[in-house]
Amino acid sequence: MTEDSYPRTRRFLQGRSRDALDVRERSLLESLVDEVQQFTSPHTILKRGDVQDRSTILIEGTVARVIHEGGKRHIVALHVPGDFVDLHAFTLKRLDHDVVSMGAVRVGYVTHDALTRVLETEPNLSKMLWYSTLLDAAMHREWIMKMEHLSAHGRLAHLMAELWQRLTFVDLAGESGFALPLTQQELADSCGTTSIHMNRVVRKLRETGVVDISRGQVTILDFDELKRVGAFDAAYLYGEGPLKLI
Repeated sequence: MTEDSYPRTRRFLQGRSRDALDVRERSLLESLVDEVQQFTSPHTILKRGDVQDRSTILIEGTVARVIHEGGKRHIVALHVPGDFVDLHAFTLKRLDHDVVSMGAVRVGYVTHDALTRVLETEPNLSKMLWYSTLLDAAMHREWIMKMEHLSAHGRLAHLMAELWQRLTFVDLAGESGFALPLTQQELADSCGTTSIHMNRVVRKLRETGVVDISRGQVTILDFDELKRVGAFDAAYLYGEGPLKLI
């Protein structure tokens, strides 16, 4: 079977450890997605505090984890196709944040009853689902460190480098860039700054020949410089490199 046989889940762990799933396990994972929804405009897919009885996999588009505090919106994570954006809700049941679509997205749902059956009968698939949540945690740790140590220019450069790598894993980025449906305000909310300051940051990175972000498209002008400005080392994403899952 080809990856096209799994239209809803073919990007799950693609570029990382998808090869650890055999054909039967990939087919089982695909069958777990019992409902698909599409949103064409910004939409709160999951609301903070609501009781959850299913988890969500992102099939197409971009979604964000969002926390509202002090009258401000904080984007604390971005997700790309193939990510289970709230697999941890299987255990927690209530999230401490919203999950919001950024532009047009398509998502699939897996009931927690189905996940319980997987945990009881499928040790390898269970391990890979657990692994995907640990990848989320690794990205959170890296972003906390970068938010503390980098300027707004560095934070944005790091975010662009990370998204390029993650989208490359799932064949959605080219050598020179990728599509990104985020406004400058949403970039500001992701980097802990204001829209006015983000406008200056975007302009400076473009004028210094690092990266151009405009009209929903990211064009990387100098990838080595982007990584330097963003202090980006892809090892924490557990693809090729010293931390690749064995």
